[in-house]
Amino acid sequence: MNELPKTMQGVLLTGHGGLDKLEIRDDIPVPELGADDVLIRVGAAAVNNTDINTRTGWYSKDDGASGDASWSGKAVRFPLIQGADVCGRIVAVGDKISKNRLDERVLIEPCLTKAKGKILAYPWYFGSDCNGGFSEYTVVASAHAYQVESSLSDVELASFPCSYSTAENLLTRAGVGANDTILVTGASGGVGSAVVQLAKVRRAKVIAITSPAKSDNVKSLGADSVLFREDSVVQALGSSSVDAVIDLVAGEQWSALLDVLKPSGNYATAGAIGGPLVELDVRTLYLKDLSLFGCTVLEKEIFSNLIKCIERNDIAPVIAMTFPIGQIAEAQRRFMAKNHTGKIVLTLT
Repeated sequence: MNELPKTMQGVLLTGHGGLDKLEIRDDIPVPELGADDVLIRVGAAAVNNTDINTRTGWYSKDDGASGDASWSGKAVRFPLIQGADVCGRIVAVGDKISKNRLDERVLIEPCLTKAKGKILAYPWYFGSDCNGGFSEYTVVASAHAYQVESSLSDVELASFPCSYSTAENLLTRAGVGANDTILVTGASGGVGSAVVQLAKVRRAKVIAITSPAKSDNVKSLGADSVLFREDSVVQALGSSSVDAVIDLVAGEQWSALLDVLKPSGNYATAGAIGGPLVELDVRTLYLKDLSLFGCTVLEKEIFSNLIKCIERNDIAPVIAMTFPIGQIAEAQRRFMAKNHTGKIVLTLT
């Protein structure tokens, strides 16, 4: 194996703010290995909402005054290398890790329960609570680097970790099974398109909410029917008509999502791109015996289940566009415009 370089190219987030806070550098130190870690040469890393939210300080409920602007609710330590969606190869291992892992192609589990040789009291998010994959090399506990055997490219594989594990977690927490009818908001985005595919793996019926321009794309992923964002879901579907709602939007129409749930139905959310503040009629919640799930930390089986789905070709990558790492600002502009279906991926090789 060739000797590893001392420095690498990558993108440093230097503070909360606009795209000017993304600094492309070629003198970033290659991360050091802990005894339980693996060093990964990054092939591709996808953009997702967490990157934007961390950069802008969106997670903070008081504009950062209380230092709660990371995914886990703690202050972000700058400079930070972002990037939660990573595919690459292991090029070095820590003292406690078998050298048999060298050259494995891996996906990184973005929800970390181990880091710096310790079990974390509360999970970290890769690329938000610690350095991530927007660089030539990244380091992670070996337990969070999952070998994947697939003919898909690094770009295609990098589209899976964050969005699809989030989607699988939402479906698991909501108890979605065969013959259930589910309503998915934001169905053309990275997580939404993953929910559509993974729900069909579970043999559920999927009603997807998207824009007219993206409806054909969402149907091609397996959605049984499509509603548009401006539609009244109650008028279109009727009250008490779906078993589960998977919501990534929230916003002004949120209360209607509970109206269309059947009694004892499940609502699960992992996003609020339409606005985080909503109005809840508590009578709807308790009179219909609804269960509401906030889904951030992954259940233990989620990522291994995702790897199996990838290796069985149960799901297909949805790539909107790719950019070299040096064009990260343009990639994030395109991401924030929300005119794409699927994932935007950065290449590092």
